[in-house]
Amino acid sequence: MNTPQHGKLLKTLYQLVVNNFIAVVAVAAAATVLRRASLEGILGRAGALRPAHGLLALLAAAAAARLRRVRRQKDVYLVEYGCFRPKACFRAPFATCLEHAHLMPYLVDEESVSFAIRLLERSGLGEETCVPDAYHYMPPDRSLQASREETELVIFSAVDDVFARTSVKPADIDVLIVNCSIFTPTPVFADMVVNRYNLRADVQSVNLSGMGCSAGLVSVGLAKNLLQVAPPGTNVLIVSTEILSSQYYVGTERAMLLPNCLFRMGAAAMILSNSPDRARFKLGRVVRTVTAARDADYRCVFQEEDDKGNTGIRLSKDLATTAGHALKTNIAAFGPLVLPVSEQLLVALSVLKRKLLSGRAKVRLYRPDFRTAFEHFCIHAGGRGVIDEVQRGLGLSDEDVEASRMTLHRFGNTSSSSVLYELAYIEAKGRMRKGDRVWMISFGAGFDCNSVAWECVKPAADADGPWEDCVHRYPVQLPEVVKDI
Repeated sequence: MNTPQHGKLLKTLYQLVVNNFIAVVAVAAAATVLRRASLEGILGRAGALRPAHGLLALLAAAAAARLRRVRRQKDVYLVEYGCFRPKACFRAPFATCLEHAHLMPYLVDEESVSFAIRLLERSGLGEETCVPDAYHYMPPDRSLQASREETELVIFSAVDDVFARTSVKPADIDVLIVNCSIFTPTPVFADMVVNRYNLRADVQSVNLSGMGCSAGLVSVGLAKNLLQVAPPGTNVLIVSTEILSSQYYVGTERAMLLPNCLFRMGAAAMILSNSPDRARFKLGRVVRTVTAARDADYRCVFQEEDDKGNTGIRLSKDLATTAGHALKTNIAAFGPLVLPVSEQLLVALSVLKRKLLSGRAKVRLYRPDFRTAFEHFCIHAGGRGVIDEVQRGLGLSDEDVEASRMTLHRFGNTSSSSVLYELAYIEAKGRMRKGDRVWMISFGAGFDCNSVAWECVKPAADADGPWEDCVHRYPVQLPEVVKDI
C-alpha cells in the first residue's frame, strides 16, 4: 500500500470523526434508545405527559430560541469591493528607475543607485508596477498639490469602481472610513470623499492614519463593531490607500531607500453591511495583535529624519522576522476561533506531550494545518521576504501564496489595499466557489498583525477588475535570488 496515501486517508478519517464527534455520539445514543425501547413504548410515554407540561416545554423552547436571537451578534457582509487600476503611463520599469537615478546625481549617489537596483531585481516586483506622476519628474515633485492629485486619482477611481459594481448608491452610505498612513491633509480624506460623492449630512466619518499596511483590515474590524450595534440595513464604505508623492526619500540611508523601491500606487474600496441582501462575502472572525510594547517591534517601521535632515520611512532589516513573531502571537488567538476540532486536538496533545517529557526529550509542537479551515489565503504583499516568512511559518504551498506573489509582481506593495488586489486575483482566476473560506493577513507599523476571515456567499460573475487585462499572463515564474544584497 502507498504509505503517503494511506496516511492521508487516515488523517481524513480522523478529521471526519473528531470534527463530527457530537453528531456521531448523538446518532449512537439515539440508536441505542431505539434498540432498547419499542416505538409503541416511546409514543405511550409521550402520550402520558400532561398537556400543561407539554405547553411549558414548548414555551421554554420558544423563550430560549428568542433569547439566543437577541443575544446573538449581527452578521456582517461584504457587499462589493473595487480597486484602482493604473494606466500604462504610470508604469516604472527598472530601466526607467535606473535612468532617472543617473540623471539626479545631486540627490542620490552611485552606491545608493546600485543598491536600489539590486533590491528591485530581488524584490519580486515586475516591470509593470506603477508610481504616481510625481515620481516621473526630475527631481520628484513632492508638493502638496501633487499629493492631492494622486489622492483624487486613486481614491475616486476605487470608489467609482465599487459603486459601479453594486446597486448601493452614495446616498445609501451611513458610515465612511478612510485610511492612509502617512499623508493626512486638511480637510482629511473622508471629507474629500463626502464632498465628491455628496454623501448625506448625517454620515458618520472616520479618518485613520499612521497604521501602515494593516490599516485596511483595522478598518474592517472597526466597521464590524459599528455594524453589529447599528440598525439593520446600515452600509459602511471603507477606502484604503497610501499616497506616495510627498514621501519620496532623497537621501542615501539604505534602510530608508527601501520604501522607494517597494511601494507602488494603489487603492481599494469596499462596502460592508449588516444586511445579507446583495452580499458577496460573509465576515467571520477578526483578530488584531499589537506588539508595540517591544521596542524593536515599535521601531521596525519608523518615520524619521536621516543625519542630513531628509525625512523618510526606515524599514528594519528584521522586518520579516518581526512579522513572523507577530503572526505567531496573532495565530495563538485566531487559531482556536477558526481551526476545526481535529487540528486543535492535535495541538493540545503536542503541548501536553512537551510538558510531560520536559527535560527528558525535545518535543516539537504540532503546526496546525490552516488549509483545513481555509481554501484561500491573502497575505499582505509587503515584500518577497514577508511572504516567504508567512509561507514557511504556516506550512503553505506555492499555490496557496500565488495570489500574494503575483500581486506583488504586478502591482507592487500597495500597502493597506494589497489584500483586496489578491482577492481580485483569486476571483479573476475563477477559483472562488460559494462556501469557500478566505484568510486575509496584514502587517503594519506599530507593530500590528491582523487576521480576517471571510466566507464566500456569491462568487464574482466575471473577471472584470484590476486584473482584467493581464490575468491571462499569470502566474509567472519568479527567478530564484540570493538573500544578501
